[in-house]
Amino acid sequence: MGAKKATGSGGSAAGAGRGVSRRGLLIGAAATAAVAGSAVLARDELERAWWRLPGVDKPRTPGEVDYARAQWIAASEANWRRADRPADYAIDRIVVHVTQGSYRSAVKVFQDPGHGAAAHYVVRRDGHVAQMIRELDVAFHAGNRSYNERSVGIEHEGFVDRPQDFTAEMYGASARLAAAICERYGIPVDREHIVGHVEVPGADHTDPGPHWDWNRYLKLVRAARTTGTAGTEAGTPSA
Repeated sequence: MGAKKATGSGGSAAGAGRGVSRRGLLIGAAATAAVAGSAVLARDELERAWWRLPGVDKPRTPGEVDYARAQWIAASEANWRRADRPADYAIDRIVVHVTQGSYRSAVKVFQDPGHGAAAHYVVRRDGHVAQMIRELDVAFHAGNRSYNERSVGIEHEGFVDRPQDFTAEMYGASARLAAAICERYGIPVDREHIVGHVEVPGADHTDPGPHWDWNRYLKLVRAARTTGTAGTEAGTPSA
């Protein structure tokens, strides 16, 4: 979410650029078979349906979370795309967002099928973490298709022009979450791989804004990885 720039545009389908993957090979094989059978399908249709091919769908348990300290609150299925990450898309980025509103309003819009966007996680001012989309899946959060496919999005309750909204509890909880994600996918803890929404190519938002303390945040993420307090294990929702 976050405040929009004065100019520019972005959307869940923008951007491109990804390498050959197991998903791509499966799509290619399916396309070849379709041509051989004189039933040519559009590539975009194959991409939307690739996960239905045999052997690519990971087992899923309703309500399961990737981060043990998170509470599961499901986003609308219209605001994300089913995937099999990192088998099909390598995860190498975390995108930091600010909601430009309350935690409750962010959860509400992410559950709205007409909103068209949602992030994987929402962090409240008091440090409570909600997971709304599995890390397996592609959330429409970055305004750039390639970034959506390769990143995990973390929203933070508050407003970009109110530094008081970024509490110590929020920084700490988000840093532990980010450290767990970095540990899980081997993501370096630096500003190249942990970025703000404003830095996503083609995005039209300004968050997390000038008051987000990047030095403090990265220091906390590194500390969480070093001390092993990230809470990397998956589990069931916490209260």
